[in-house]
Amino acid sequence: MAETAVIERPVGGAHAAPVTGRSPVLDGLAARLPWLVRYAGWLGPLAVALFAGVLRFWNLGHPNAFVFDETYYPKDAWSLLQQGYEGTWPSNANEQLLAVPQVIPLGSAPAFVAHPPLGKWVIALGEAAFGLHPFGWRVMVALLGTVTVLMLARIGRRLFGSTLLGCTAALLMSVDGLQLVMSRTGLLDGVLMFFVLAAFGCLLVDRDRTRERLFADGVDGDAVRLGLRPWRLAAGLLLGAACSVKWNGAQILAAFGLLTVLWDQAGRRRAGARRPWRAMLRHDAGPAFVSMVVVGALTYVASWTGWFATSGGYDRQWGAGRSGFGPAAWQGWWHYQSEMWHFNTTLTSPHTYQSNPWSWLVQGRPVSMYWQPVSTGQQGCTAPGGCTTQILALGTPLLWWTACFALAYLLWAWFFRRDWRSGAVLCAVAAIYLPWFGFQQRTIFSFYMVVLVPFLCLAVAQLLGALLGPPGCPPRRRAYGAAAAGGIVLAIVGCFLYFLPLYTAQVIPMTEWQDHMWFTSWI
Repeated sequence: MAETAVIERPVGGAHAAPVTGRSPVLDGLAARLPWLVRYAGWLGPLAVALFAGVLRFWNLGHPNAFVFDETYYPKDAWSLLQQGYEGTWPSNANEQLLAVPQVIPLGSAPAFVAHPPLGKWVIALGEAAFGLHPFGWRVMVALLGTVTVLMLARIGRRLFGSTLLGCTAALLMSVDGLQLVMSRTGLLDGVLMFFVLAAFGCLLVDRDRTRERLFADGVDGDAVRLGLRPWRLAAGLLLGAACSVKWNGAQILAAFGLLTVLWDQAGRRRAGARRPWRAMLRHDAGPAFVSMVVVGALTYVASWTGWFATSGGYDRQWGAGRSGFGPAAWQGWWHYQSEMWHFNTTLTSPHTYQSNPWSWLVQGRPVSMYWQPVSTGQQGCTAPGGCTTQILALGTPLLWWTACFALAYLLWAWFFRRDWRSGAVLCAVAAIYLPWFGFQQRTIFSFYMVVLVPFLCLAVAQLLGALLGPPGCPPRRRAYGAAAAGGIVLAIVGCFLYFLPLYTAQVIPMTEWQDHMWFTSWI
């Protein structure tokens, strides 16, 4: 990590300088291999994404079982594909679906489902291509998990002005155990993570594009109208899609909407506006509301097209014969939303692996999504005491513990140095993490924090960039910083490899499994 990568010129802000400077080694490489440096902004991210893809797609159909909440979403996805709404399944449906020959006992009666349909439609794409089998219901989530790594590398490159740091953030996410597990299971949270990170990237591009216009010669920061902003429209669409996967996306949409108008105010101030707040409220707040909230709301409603287009969905006929506002289908839909709200805010059924949000950042109570004992002589087990196979939704411990220090550093950089990059990452962290403290009595799980993983990796990458040293620092300072940063990355990778058998359901001796249980709360 001694050399930096190609540096982009960040747009806007006194604190938008690259985290690291260029090195003589990189300059020499640029002179000898100009094509390599020219395309490093894509070659590096693609290489990291390829590595992540191998991890996520390798033996993806294993285990041939329903892992944790896969007992719900893949079947709902198949029902959407066949009927346009979620139908009912008998209690022994899992056994019938995994049997040979397979039996698909889907019923036409409507089933109440607590989450919007878009995430299940995404899973359904894989099932349409590969069938109602473990690989089929996991493949789209694995694909999005891999693309998310690629996006994070590009987002980090834009945010920090450094391909090296962008690829470092992506590498860290590719070796995070929680992101790996959630990319290899047919659950909704990995899909939610994809849409949230994509929206964050779109807002970064929008920030840069609008500042280029604000800082153009002769522009009046008070009066200029920025016109159509397609990247912010795309962010609104993506955040609406996030809400259409899980309602967690709503608070993220609100936070990102506030973030983009604050960026507009700061940009107008730096462009010379005498009254930047007034200019932002007059010219930017209204279009931002339309781009984010209105577009997001329309996207959410559109995700229910299958429910509206058919007649058999849950509550679809609730409004028939009732007096009220709007068509009967609309009344039934609103009633369905209210029932979903009630369920999601009052769920208190105890669960062995539920946990409190206070423990999530330190991975105090990971979720065991799959666990099976293996007797000696079966599945290659030769240990005298028998073996086990498990899928543990545990974030790579050293990465998450390092991220706690990184978040503290970002708070310092944002508060004392007014570093906008730190503020952007902290905004995302707060929007994703803090709302859960309002639901501490609800049955909730630490794997919800997979949505947070990209932003934790950005925080760690920024901390590593600070360790490398500022531009122009002495070579010895840079060498020490590179050694420290490289050591941290290697330790995190090593920690990931140590826990890899527990992320991919490999058969390991029971004694080795016990060695991996560093804390009793992990059991």
